[in-house]
Amino acid sequence: PAVPVLHLFEEIKALGFTGCLNLLHKYINQGRADADRSHISPRRLARMLLTKPDNLKIEHHDLLTRLTAACPEMTQLAAHIRNFAQLLVPAQGNADPLEYWITQVRSADLPHLHAFTRGLERDHNAVIAGLTLPYSNGPTEGVNAKTKLIARQMYGRAGFTLLRHRILLG
Repeated sequence: PAVPVLHLFEEIKALGFTGCLNLLHKYINQGRADADRSHISPRRLARMLLTKPDNLKIEHHDLLTRLTAACPEMTQLAAHIRNFAQLLVPAQGNADPLEYWITQVRSADLPHLHAFTRGLERDHNAVIAGLTLPYSNGPTEGVNAKTKLIARQMYGRAGFTLLRHRILLG
């Protein structure tokens, strides 16, 4: 541990090692990561932040709590995500809390959320309709996705008649 990696690299290079310094560095450090340090990808952390807290496993909930408490920006981000998630259940009174949420996010120093709020304001009427009305085009989108899947599966195999039968009977 007291010998610098560069010194080791120079010694083994003289003995005929043909690899690079980065390879030696990886070899020396493998398995030496701190056990208490979290090894989690940004994508997995994002998924944990976006998952309903009731659906998280206990160990993931504890890990998320530790990670969000690690810095003030993560604490703010987690709080804003939780507050926005409450608005996703359509209700008549969601328009005013949305405006309040956008104001809160704009006052925070979270540039990616600022971009998100700009998108919400760009499609303001559609967002308000989506958060306040009980209607959804989800079933239509589901049928569309299923039709595209069947068409992709059948590409080059048969004509329109068989595609039509598979869609109508499936």
